Amino acid sequence: MIITSIDIYRFSIPMEPFVIATGVMDYAQNTCIRIHTDSGFYGLGECSAFPMIVGETQDTCLVLARDFARIWKGKNPLAIKDRMAELDLFIAGNATIKSAFDIALHDLAAKQAGLPLYRFLGGQRKDIVTDITIGLGEPNVMAQKAEAFKAAGAAVLKVKLGKRPKDDVERIRAIRRAVGFDIPLRIDANQGWSFEDAVEALHGMEPFKIQFCEQPMRSHNDHLLPELRSQTIIPLMADESVCSPQDADRLCRTDACDYINIKFSKSSGIAEALKIQAVAADYEVPCMIGGMLESRLALSAKVHFAYAAANVKFYDLDTCMIGHLLDPITGGVQFDGYRVSVSEAPGIGADVDPKFLEKCEQWTI
Repeated sequence: MIITSIDIYRFSIPMEPFVIATGVMDYAQNTCIRIHTDSGFYGLGECSAFPMIVGETQDTCLVLARDFARIWKGKNPLAIKDRMAELDLFIAGNATIKSAFDIALHDLAAKQAGLPLYRFLGGQRKDIVTDITIGLGEPNVMAQKAEAFKAAGAAVLKVKLGKRPKDDVERIRAIRRAVGFDIPLRIDANQGWSFEDAVEALHGMEPFKIQFCEQPMRSHNDHLLPELRSQTIIPLMADESVCSPQDADRLCRTDACDYINIKFSKSSGIAEALKIQAVAADYEVPCMIGGMLESRLALSAKVHFAYAAANVKFYDLDTCMIGHLLDPITGGVQFDGYRVSVSEAPGIGADVDPKFLEKCEQWTI
């Protein structure tokens, strides 16, 4: 099998403004990749740029996508390790756009094998229930959203925090008053606190039955995570601090976290994500699969990954449920309330509405 051409799309999806500690997003800055081959199969991939976290924008992704396509044209897409190594040799970092190419290769390989991606990866189906995220806002507004999500059948709530500790504690207090204590509550500071702020905030939230806290501090404060763990009963989950298997080993080896959040946009895609969860498994540190603002295209790949990754125990797969104003995907992941699944279709089992693609700015290499 040989790559004959690669289509690149500015895959912008309008959305309701979504607020986290480091900024506001009013549209999903996504990129879609379609790799054509001489076999008749094509592979699809998608990434979602979140510049305030990963340092890539939609435009940087689109520029590099054209460079990557030129590198790969005429080569074998089934040699996934070799193809991804070429991208790493071309440019360091830029895991977000690399993840779109990684997903497209895995989609192609599974289609060629006639298998759904999770079976191609050696996985098996399991029950997956996603949380639903509440963006930063005034305590009463966040509480109202929490109450509405619970009434709609949400099984787990995830709350964005990372501002002044006293204000964040009030946000959690208001949410618990609205929804009670029978629904799990996760919090995510998105690196918003200093060490002192984190201690104050977590101490203040301990009475409110928090399942875990994601990324309380900037990743350059990773050396303070073991001490922070000793200061609170709330388990800590590393997110922005873990972008590679080496990061996972460093944090697990130093007892810096209880859990790890895996995102394709940080890890360069499925291949490295599988390594991260395996490293964490060696230390008996469970993982979560999360994301940025991907559509159901990349989300489908995440569900396949979750089926194949035995150490993924938590699911933050609400990326297209938290404000996307349209859904351009056909097939792919399905939601039954907050229960998530994929079909037995070959590959990731998802495609894009051609009419939507016609409206996208695009390039073909």
